[in-house]
Amino acid sequence: MNKLVFRFTSLVAGFLFGLGMIISGMADPAKVIGFLDVAGAWDPSLAFVMGGALMVFMPSYFLLIKPKQKPLVAEEFCLAKSKTIDSRLVSGAAIFGLGWGIAGVCPGPALSSLALGNPGVWIFFASMMVGLGGTNLLIGMKNNRESQTQTA
Repeated sequence: MNKLVFRFTSLVAGFLFGLGMIISGMADPAKVIGFLDVAGAWDPSLAFVMGGALMVFMPSYFLLIKPKQKPLVAEEFCLAKSKTIDSRLVSGAAIFGLGWGIAGVCPGPALSSLALGNPGVWIFFASMMVGLGGTNLLIGMKNNRESQTQTA
């Protein structure tokens, strides 16, 4: 029963997140590029979206989430295992930022934008999936080589 509640809660949260992205305009690449263009025709409206989100999230986090020892509908919190800042993390963040700046689409809002039928977002999403798959393939090949050299 707990897994069913967890999945349903995740579905509702994801739906609300996507709906919020579409309503706020964060799923519109032109609006995001306008926000990122601080030297040109800057559109500050997304700053208000982010500020509004933080005004809801921060009190909720400190009052409801942080004091808990265990999540309500999961066995444990999903936290990153590694806490080190290495070249893989920095290069991944840089590539993510470049892609976001060039395309004007972040992966989260891109998923929401798929429902709007924008062909550019579909191309972005397909490219993102190819990139993720290629990255996983390269990491898997690297890990296989490392494990073979360690056993030899």
